Amino acid sequence: MTDELDRLRAALQEAPAEPFKEPDLDRIFREGGRIRRRRRFLTSSGAAVAVVAVVFGAVWLRSPGGAPEQVHAAASPPPVVTRVSSTIPAPAPTTAQAKPKPLGEVISTGTYADGAELVFYATEIDDPDTPPNAQFGVMASLYEPDGNLRPLYLANDSDGMDRSFGFHATSGGTIVSDIWVPVYGYFSGPAARIETTVDGRTVPAHTARWSEDPDVVVFWFDQDDVPSAERATPLVAYSADGKRLTE
Repeated sequence: MTDELDRLRAALQEAPAEPFKEPDLDRIFREGGRIRRRRRFLTSSGAAVAVVAVVFGAVWLRSPGGAPEQVHAAASPPPVVTRVSSTIPAPAPTTAQAKPKPLGEVISTGTYADGAELVFYATEIDDPDTPPNAQFGVMASLYEPDGNLRPLYLANDSDGMDRSFGFHATSGGTIVSDIWVPVYGYFSGPAARIETTVDGRTVPAHTARWSEDPDVVVFWFDQDDVPSAERATPLVAYSADGKRLTE
């Protein structure tokens, strides 16, 4: 062990076989400049990569089914969903809102609900957006014991001519203010009988002529026979002599 230490001391004390050269300062500065520029480029490239990652990450987070629960707070708020009730509430009357007035006589149905009789009557449509040739509709209403009419549902054409030949404004089959409004509408023409087919069974409609125009026939179906307007197809009208008026 002592001999090895002595040899090591002797080697350290020997002069180097080749003397060190003086440092080339110009070359060192050039190399250092290249290294700094390279580092700046790499730093910039890293920033660009980071930005791309953020952009694509944001797209992924907003894609359907791709966002985990923890990112919901940072995502766009969900759209407000309006739930539609199975019933259509009647508009609350106001002192400034006049009730639709009957045009001609009120049509009795012999059906009662909430202590009042269900009736139909034609009424003028007070709407500036209504076409000039569609100016009336058929109102389903309750005729209360005190003689007042409680409007429930208005069926009318939104375009075309309200008295052109054929079926018009078939609607209803819904609940309004807890009152069942049957499927109803009107036919313009000399119809003496109106019927439809439900589940292979022929169902006749109740009919009544409008006192202001006998060629306008109001029709409606019983709830048990035709529960919705979609089921009342096809509608067929016949003349008094049994001739089919519609295709």
